[in-house]
Amino acid sequence: MQAYRMYEIIIEPGSVNKRYLADIWRFRDLLIFLAWRDILVRYKQTVFGIVWAFIRPLVTMLAFTFVFGRLAKLPSPDQVSYSLMVLVGTVAWQLFASIITLSSQSLIIDKAMISKIYFPRIIIPLSAISSPLIDFAVSLVFVAFMMFFMGSSLTYSILLFPVFLILSFITAIGIGTWLGALNVRYRDFREVTPFLIQFGIFISPVGYVSEIVPENLRLLYSINPVVGIIDGFRWCFLGADFNLFLPGFFVSMASASIIFILGVSYFRKTERTFADVI
Repeated sequence: MQAYRMYEIIIEPGSVNKRYLADIWRFRDLLIFLAWRDILVRYKQTVFGIVWAFIRPLVTMLAFTFVFGRLAKLPSPDQVSYSLMVLVGTVAWQLFASIITLSSQSLIIDKAMISKIYFPRIIIPLSAISSPLIDFAVSLVFVAFMMFFMGSSLTYSILLFPVFLILSFITAIGIGTWLGALNVRYRDFREVTPFLIQFGIFISPVGYVSEIVPENLRLLYSINPVVGIIDGFRWCFLGADFNLFLPGFFVSMASASIIFILGVSYFRKTERTFADVI
């Protein structure tokens, strides 16, 4: 029988800031529980269940291929199918967008917990990563199948895939915690988040390659951190000229770091008032 240690937590002015990371580790069981709950809720009483992780990127790939590839006749990387290029961009974008959407709504969903007990509030938006991560893992199986079907093979560049995955997490968590904190005080942000997601998919290279952006504007375009994430995903899976997107990647990485720091800092600054205003 597993034994549990009992902790006595004394909350004093300024003490929470000093032990915040330690408290996150101490409440790791709560993080795991909330993550597992989100996974169960997502697939409970669904007809297609996890099959949606195949359907969503497939439908988006077909729609973008028709609009951007067939009608607009936008270029694709050399020796890479336009459909496959769009699919990898779609999978990267859906992971990013799902984390932002769920983490920004998570505090309102779990408001009863926030108003009753103490725990590091950032645990709630962090737990929102779980179900998008499961969908992403399933989507990668679909990407692997399509690559095999279209005769595309992996190269050594896949070894750097975790770097771009972590960059995606950092950016999405930064934005998600920021919007989540704003959503607690200003419920209008429930309407802002879907708009940002819809707008973001067109200013990010999901249905096209970032090389179509004029070279003199490419670094400015890369301030959008999703540009570096999607370009990195495509480089890992499909291969490309690394030097082509390297300058823009550093800009996107810097932008992602700033967004993460500002988002988490704003969350930490406002979380002490969550129980009062939620």
